Formats: sequence, structure tokens, C-alpha cells
Amino acid sequence: MLLLFKNILFTILAPGAVAVYIPLWIAPPGSDLFTPGWGLGKLTAALLLLSGVAIYLRCLWDFAVYGQGTPAPIDAPKRLVARGLYRYVRNPMYVGVLTAIFAWALLFSSLGILVYGMAVGLLFHLFVVLVEEPSLRKKFGESYVRYCKEVNRWAPTFRQRRIRS
Repeated sequence: MLLLFKNILFTILAPGAVAVYIPLWIAPPGSDLFTPGWGLGKLTAALLLLSGVAIYLRCLWDFAVYGQGTPAPIDAPKRLVARGLYRYVRNPMYVGVLTAIFAWALLFSSLGILVYGMAVGLLFHLFVVLVEEPSLRKKFGESYVRYCKEVNRWAPTFRQRRIRS
């Protein structure tokens, strides 16, 4: 029960801020989700937003159930998570968050949110390369090195993989 609470709290504070609160704060004045005139662009944005949320939640589930941890660096999974969406891309949780941000940019036709999303993407990349990957290499050793050789950092590949975690 404590693990569930920690995952919910982290989600509200970190990805919630980055992917929801800040984009809504940046949104142009008068932006409203409930205005009439939803065309193909807004429907696409809504589907992207739901996809981003679904990606994040699936990864959160894998972190909690299989990894026995949270996305928070101070309470990271105890086991290397190389299942679910992690079989296709090493950082699907970040991809889900970025998908949500870019969906807001499309939904509100907001250049400000688009630029914000690009900046967040750059920060995610730097954090992954400079902090997260070295830490995971140290923590999980050869199994993480093998995983990195088989799974791309950002671009998913869909060939059959046999990853042992």
C-alpha cells in the first residue's frame, strides 16, 4: 500500500507538473478544452494526450509491480524493468510525458508549449545520458549493458527481443 501511495504522490508532483500543470499554465489566454469546434486537429491531440497518459501509467505499473519501486530516483525499482514497453524503448515513461506535452501544444495550437516540450525533451536526454544511464549501469551491471545493446534509448524498434532482466 505504501508503494502505491509513493507512486501516486510522485506522479502528481513530477510528471503531473511537467506534463499537465506547466503546459496548462503556458497555454494561451482563453484556451479552453470545452469550446465547440473540435476538428481533426483537436481529436488527434486528445488521442495523443490519452496515449501519453496510457504510456506513463503502463510504465508506472511495471515499475511498481515488477521493479518493486517508483520512478523517483530516491526510490527506484530494485529490479531492472525490461518488460512491457521497456522491451521496445529504454525510456518509454519519458516518451509518454513528452507525448502529453506535445499533445497540449497541438490541442491549444501553442508555440510556447511546443518550445517548452522541446526544452523538456533536451533536459530528459541530458539527464538520461549523464545521470540515469551511468547509475543503472552501476546498479544492474552486465544485464543493463546487454539491455542497452538490444533496446534503443528513444526510438522504438519492434523486432522480436529476448531480454533477460
